[in-house]
Amino acid sequence: MIYLVEDDDNIRKLVSYALCKEGYAVKDFAAPFEFWQEIEKEEPLLIMLDIMLPQEDGLSILKRIRESKRTENIPVIMLTAKDSEFDKVTGLDMGADDYISKPFGMTELISRVKAVLRRAGRKDDKEEIYIIDSLYVNPKKHIIKVGGEEINLSYKEYMLLNVLLEADGDVVSRDALLGKVWGEYYEESRTLDVHIRKLRVKLKSAGNLIKTVKNVGYKIGGSEYDE
Repeated sequence: MIYLVEDDDNIRKLVSYALCKEGYAVKDFAAPFEFWQEIEKEEPLLIMLDIMLPQEDGLSILKRIRESKRTENIPVIMLTAKDSEFDKVTGLDMGADDYISKPFGMTELISRVKAVLRRAGRKDDKEEIYIIDSLYVNPKKHIIKVGGEEINLSYKEYMLLNVLLEADGDVVSRDALLGKVWGEYYEESRTLDVHIRKLRVKLKSAGNLIKTVKNVGYKIGGSEYDE
């Protein structure tokens, strides 16, 4: 889990999206008090911290992190518009593991995150996450969202969706889908069509991502399906 403390909504959303797309679990906070409440419940693998924050500045937060026995070893990356040598030295001297000046590229940011985690000897907290257009699926946490709205699926519908996502755009045959979802003694072929139809409806605007490949099977993404 990566914690991001950043009061700029646009930057916070962009960084969170980039990290999630890369496969990291992220919790973001617009204000320091939200961060302090959450860190009492769960310690992250990495903290990304802006300096210019309301209520309490980032350097003060960093100082408190390093003074606590419980959090002193958590890696911290400072994100800030301040780019003077003095500011960088101050942050690093206070215990920051890296310092990234705004504006920054997402590719650079991801690279620096991986480098800090490697140096800290911490395993990347990566989860298999799928993001296709408005569809977001986190299999480990059993979360499905479309346009930010959480979607509830039945067990079979959820399994179908995951099998299709795991194929990474390849077509999954009808027999393969039936076998993986219903097992060795699977239902008749028509059952699959019914569940696919229900799945498309529940996924709302993302339902059309499930394509029918005539006489073969189904896939996620690609050309328009032909019923």
